[in-house]
Amino acid sequence: MTNATATKVPAQQASAEPAKKGGDGALVTTEGATSIADVVVQKIAGLATREIPGVHALGGGAARAFSAIRERIPGATASAGQGVSVEVGEKQAAVDLQIVVEYGVSIADLSRSVRRNVITAVEQMTGLEVVEVNINVGDLHLPSEDESESTETGRVQ
Repeated sequence: MTNATATKVPAQQASAEPAKKGGDGALVTTEGATSIADVVVQKIAGLATREIPGVHALGGGAARAFSAIRERIPGATASAGQGVSVEVGEKQAAVDLQIVVEYGVSIADLSRSVRRNVITAVEQMTGLEVVEVNINVGDLHLPSEDESESTETGRVQ
C-alpha cells in the first residue's frame, strides 16, 4: 500500500464515467477532475471505524504504544488514520483496518458493521467506489485492562 496522493486524471479521460455509482458525486467531469489523497480516505475510514461500538482501538501494539506516548506530549494529537491503510485510485479505493475488539462482542457482527460504515462514509464523502474493506483483528481488549490503567494514572507523579 502506498501513502502517495491519488494519480491525476489525464485531460482525455475527462468525459469518463463518474467515479460514484449514483453519478451525483462524480470526480471526473467535463469541467475538470478531482483527485483525493490517500490520507483523506485513511482519516475518513479511521473515524468511521471508531464510530462502531465494540471497536476499542485501531492499530497494532507498536502503533498504539507510540500513540500513547504522543498523547502525553502537550499539543500533540492522536492520528485519525492509525491502524488504517488505503489504496486510492482514480475511481476506487481499498481499505485495510487493524482493530482491537472489546471482549464479548461478536467479531463477525462487528466486522459487518465496520465494513458497512466505512464503505458508506468513504463513498458519500469522496465519491470513490470502495471495492474492499479488509479487517484484521489483532487484539482483544479485556475489561480488567481498564482497571489496571485507571489505578496507574490516578497516582500523583
